[in-house]
Amino acid sequence: MGTSEIKSPESVVGTPAASVNSTANPEPFRRKKLKVFFIESDDRRTAFGRGYTGGTTPVNINGKPIPDLSKTGGWIAALFIFGNEMAERLAYFGLSVNMVVFMFYVMHKPFSSSSNAVNNFLGISQASSVFGGFLADAYLGRYWTIAIFTTIYLAGLTGITLCATMDIFMPNQKQCDQLSLLLGNCEPAKPWQMVYLYTVLYITAFGAAGIRPCVSSFGADQFDERSKEYKSHLDRFFNFFYLSVTIGAIVAFTLVVYIQMKHGWGSAFGSLAIAMAISNLLFFFGTPLYRHRLPGGSPLTRVAQVLAAAFRKRKAAFSSSELIGLYEVEGKQSAIKGSGKIAHTDDFRCLDKAALQLKEDGPNPSPWRLCTVTQVEEVKILLKLIPVPACTIMLNVVLTEYLTLSVQQAYTMNTYMGHLKLPVTCMPVFPGLSIFLILSLYYSVFVPLSRRVTGHPHGASQLQRVGIGLAVSIISTGWAAIFEFFRRNYAIKHGYEVTFLTPMPRLSAYWLLTQYCLIGIAEVFCIVGLLEFLYEEAPDAMKSIGSAYAALAGGLGCFGASILNSIIKSVTGNDKEGRPSWLSQNINTGRFDYFYWLLTVMSFINFCAFVFLARRYNYRANQKTATGEQAVKTKTGTPA
Repeated sequence: MGTSEIKSPESVVGTPAASVNSTANPEPFRRKKLKVFFIESDDRRTAFGRGYTGGTTPVNINGKPIPDLSKTGGWIAALFIFGNEMAERLAYFGLSVNMVVFMFYVMHKPFSSSSNAVNNFLGISQASSVFGGFLADAYLGRYWTIAIFTTIYLAGLTGITLCATMDIFMPNQKQCDQLSLLLGNCEPAKPWQMVYLYTVLYITAFGAAGIRPCVSSFGADQFDERSKEYKSHLDRFFNFFYLSVTIGAIVAFTLVVYIQMKHGWGSAFGSLAIAMAISNLLFFFGTPLYRHRLPGGSPLTRVAQVLAAAFRKRKAAFSSSELIGLYEVEGKQSAIKGSGKIAHTDDFRCLDKAALQLKEDGPNPSPWRLCTVTQVEEVKILLKLIPVPACTIMLNVVLTEYLTLSVQQAYTMNTYMGHLKLPVTCMPVFPGLSIFLILSLYYSVFVPLSRRVTGHPHGASQLQRVGIGLAVSIISTGWAAIFEFFRRNYAIKHGYEVTFLTPMPRLSAYWLLTQYCLIGIAEVFCIVGLLEFLYEEAPDAMKSIGSAYAALAGGLGCFGASILNSIIKSVTGNDKEGRPSWLSQNINTGRFDYFYWLLTVMSFINFCAFVFLARRYNYRANQKTATGEQAVKTKTGTPA
């Protein structure tokens, strides 16, 4: 690499080198001056021998510039992407709510182990999204990652359908009535049958790993970031995106359950496979309309280079006489394919050592010894983003618990709506309906009202929306604890303590709607705000990994729910003493209300941690504005 545009301190600000390197100068002065070294020119050569990379310019499927952007992208292209996500979530929720019941009634596994197995499936399908995001950002691009993994997803669903259709994959169902199930006298599934079921289930989970981190980012890529309406389009896109997720969930909790009741498990799981196959065809049909972003190479390699270079120069001083400046390539484009340049910030100052250009580095520096400012800032951004999705893990724990605990509650209650009896597995549809209603009224009701309070053009900032969601989740679990206390006492008082799968005719399951609707509101504000936040804040060449943070938080929430369940069972229950755990299979002898109170306390502590972290977060847009103002002051000679 030839001479970079990074100038020495004296050539940039007209100050003698000694004044910058002098030990008499205070540290705040040196901190400010580091930004001055980051100067751009119009020369567009790139680093390390690579050619022109095009920055964030969208390309077609062949990687070539699109002559007429008006014929691609936009809302029409986004519709095809919505369809793929809708089918994926239809399958995801269809499995999550039906698989527990399938394992209990068909494979003869206890409720506790069935729910843990499903929680692990949910966790793997989300946590492994980091792998899918890495492949998309590093090598394949978002389109091809979705195309490959959605095919894997379809193969897994086909295997699950075979398991529910062919008798060879199921234990003997004869002489297995409800009493035998309760007593555990039904023939258990053979080990190889469970191995097959878990294999196809985890193949399905692995298929989701490539879809979930890429679909939202790929959809957002369809909008022109140079447009004046970009922010508005992006805000509406993520709301409509989550609306498609909700529609998939509603169909899973109603139509798929109906198919299962009328035509059996094979038809129910088969309908999920058919829906995924149709969505795949629609996704490929929209190929000519899509805008693509070039993969920027391995982000893990770039992160490793920054850490290695920073470690090598850990003893180098910012005031060293050998200092040339902070290293960056020439031109307005960065050295990272698919990424624009990122201005220097003062966060994580230890990582700035990786970009310190010393005289000893020479004209052709190794990327393992000297990194560009943009590369260092990528790592800083990834680190700064971690606390926000980490604070949503607790919400995902609550969502996961609701999928299983509330179904067990509903089994003990009357699910009639007039003369129509709704299946218990339909109950989770109500959070979906509340989400659908909230998203439909979001722009007509919430945004105008909240705009008067916050003054924000979109009603609330992304982090404010996440905070609102976390706060509402606390109210939801608190109400769940209060109602479960009432439900349990009612069951014991009216003689249902032992017959816990017998519905109580005078206690309606629709009392559960309050906690369902509250958690639906929490999910809308928190998850939608988080997705938009991660997409906008993530580096250009790491959008999929940024989106994978949200899925990873969801996966850790599922694993956290399984771990929490195991801890509660071991701590609160004792078989030798005949003391049931809080999460006993017999819900009427257990203490689900205590467990909900525990979730409430944990959610409150998590919310306090989020508020503390969110108040200290500085949006990238604010950093760009501050950097621009300093550049103007520097050019006009105004002190920084």
